[in-house]
Amino acid sequence: MVYVLNCKGVPIMPTTRHGMVRRLLKEHKAKVVKRCPFTIQLSYECANITQPITLGVDTGYENVGISACTEKKVLLEAKAKIRTDIVKLLSARKEARRTRRNKKTRYRKARFLNRGIEKGWLPPSIRAKVESHLGLVAKAHEILPIGKIVVEIASFDIQKIKNPDIKGAEYQQGDQLGFKNVKAYVLARDGCTCRCCKGRSKDKILRVLHLESRIIGGDAPNNLVTLCNSCHTKFHKGLISLDDIKRGKSFKAETFMGLMRNFFFKELFNKYPCVKSTYGYITKHLREKYYLKKDHHVDARCICGVPQALPSDVYLIKKVRCHNRQIHKFTTLKGARRRLNQAPYTVKGFRLFDKVKVGEQVGFIYGRRQSGSFDVRTVYGERINGSISYKKLQLIETRKSWLIERC
Repeated sequence: MVYVLNCKGVPIMPTTRHGMVRRLLKEHKAKVVKRCPFTIQLSYECANITQPITLGVDTGYENVGISACTEKKVLLEAKAKIRTDIVKLLSARKEARRTRRNKKTRYRKARFLNRGIEKGWLPPSIRAKVESHLGLVAKAHEILPIGKIVVEIASFDIQKIKNPDIKGAEYQQGDQLGFKNVKAYVLARDGCTCRCCKGRSKDKILRVLHLESRIIGGDAPNNLVTLCNSCHTKFHKGLISLDDIKRGKSFKAETFMGLMRNFFFKELFNKYPCVKSTYGYITKHLREKYYLKKDHHVDARCICGVPQALPSDVYLIKKVRCHNRQIHKFTTLKGARRRLNQAPYTVKGFRLFDKVKVGEQVGFIYGRRQSGSFDVRTVYGERINGSISYKKLQLIETRKSWLIERC
C-alpha cells in the first residue's frame, strides 16, 4: 500500500499500483515524503476523489491498536507501544532535586504552597498517555483522508472487579475501613505476625515491607507484608527470600485508563469533526462472531464496524524518549568531580534510534559505544546484532520520537 498526498499536501486515497508509482517518481511527477509507511506527494493537480474512511482506536495502558478501513478494505493497521516509564522518571527527578536542594540551599524555605493548579490539569504520566494516543490519530490523518473516528471507551470499576456482588453503600466500605492508615490495616490483616518466620524469631518489633518498590507497586495493601525486625534485616541483606509471598492483582493500568479515557475523547471531539464511541463488549462480540484472533489492531478493525474487511500490512510503532535531561550521575568521583550522564549527540555519525540497514535486515540503534561497536535491534527490542561495527551500517533514516517498521 502506497499512501498519496496531493500537490498541496492533503491526503487522498492510497494506491496499490506500484508500477504507476515508480513511473511517477522516475518522471519527477512525485516525490517521496515518508519511507515507512511509504508515502509520496504529487507535483501536479489531480481530482481529490475520496471514499468514506473510518479510523478505529483501541485505547490501552501500554499497547494501542489503530485501524483505518473503508467498507471493504483495510487501508492502515498498526500496533503501538507507548511509554510507561513516566512515573519512574518523575520520581527519580523529584529525589534528585530534593537531594540537590538539601546540599546546596539547605536554608531556603520550602516552595510547595505558591504553585497553583490550573483547571483541567492532568498528572504528567496521564497527560503523556493522552498525547501519545492523540499523536497516533494525527499520524493516521497525515496520510489518509479520514472522515470518522470511533474510540473504544471502557469504564473500569475497581471495586466491582474485586467483588462482583458489591452494591450500594458497600462502595464506601473498602479494604481500609475502620483502620487509621494502611500500615495499621496490614498489621491487623496479618494478625501482627511475621509472614516469613511466623513468629519463631520471638522478635516483637514488626515492620511493613513493600513487595514491589513504592514507585512501581505503590502503597496498596496487597503490595505490603508484615515482617519482624530480624527477617526485615535479613531480607535487605539478601539472606532470605520472599518469593513464596505473592502480591495480589494490581489495578494500576485500569486506574490509568479510567482517568485518561474521558480527557482523550474530549480532546478528540474538540479537534476532529466526527468522533463516536463504542464499548468493549461490542468489540469482543464482533471478534468472536467472525472468529478473529485477539490482537490490538484486530480489535481496532472491529471498532470500525467492518471486521470482515480485507486485511493489509500491519505496522509496529513504538514511542521512545526524546531527551535525557539528567546532566550528571548521582555518584561522584574523587575530588567531588561529577560524571556526565548524557552521551554525545552523535557517535561515529550515528544517533540513538537511527534507522539502519544491517545486511538484509532493517533495525534501530539501541546502543552506541565509543569504540564504534553498536547494538542494533528491531522496533520492539529483539536483538539483530548486539556488537556490530558502524562501518557495516547503512543509514536509512534519522531518529524520530516514533519508531515505525512493517511486520
